[in-house]
Amino acid sequence: METISATLITRNERTNIEEALASLGWVDEIVVVDCGSEDGTPEICRRFTDKVFHRDWTGFVDQKNFAVRQASHDWIFSLDADERPSRELQREIAVLRGEGFRHAGFRIPRVAFFMGRWIRHGDWYPDYQLRLFDRRRARWQGGRVHESVQIEGQPGFLQGEIHHYTYRKLSDYLKRLEIYSALAAEDYLLRGKTSSGFKIIANPVATFAKAYFLKRGFLDGVPGLMVAGMGAASVFFKYAKLYELQVNRQSSTVNRQ
Repeated sequence: METISATLITRNERTNIEEALASLGWVDEIVVVDCGSEDGTPEICRRFTDKVFHRDWTGFVDQKNFAVRQASHDWIFSLDADERPSRELQREIAVLRGEGFRHAGFRIPRVAFFMGRWIRHGDWYPDYQLRLFDRRRARWQGGRVHESVQIEGQPGFLQGEIHHYTYRKLSDYLKRLEIYSALAAEDYLLRGKTSSGFKIIANPVATFAKAYFLKRGFLDGVPGLMVAGMGAASVFFKYAKLYELQVNRQSSTVNRQ
């Protein structure tokens, strides 16, 4: 039987963390890395595990790799505080543990609960995430946002879902939009991406059309319409902020000459 460590990174997750940790009773160990919560999150975590570490924030990739290094077992199940493994997923992993894992990692479909319903169309589904992996053959990589696990070889695919309780209110999305769009724009700039008036207009429109029409987001009703619109807004602000960064960099270059 393969042993598994679950890893989580946290900051001020009091409203989420207890349910997340309670959903992990099937793993052999839980590792939590907290970056300075002020709402009692570490105290809640210590009711479930003695492996609770404080570490100043160094970015999503670095924090998650640190959490992996603190684990006692090589097989890792990574979970965010607002996620829960479904019972179907737990049973599927239990079978794999007995049979032996045949891949270095497994991609798991993630379904979001938003505005009172599960979103099963559009850009949010099936939203495969590689969250079960062998740390000897895998590592978290990425930029300031949109980090992911890179493994050796091809991943396996599971059918059981991760339930994602994202954006409980529309205001939650708006708060994150400011932070994440700025970080994404900085990543774009470092990767050599450019913005223009055309991209600021065309890319959000294309994003909405793809999510709402091509991926049938309309089947999720008004929440599906909101999800498609939120995706378009996210793309708009990423490219608008990238354009702002370009202008600022050009101005700095001119001023130095």
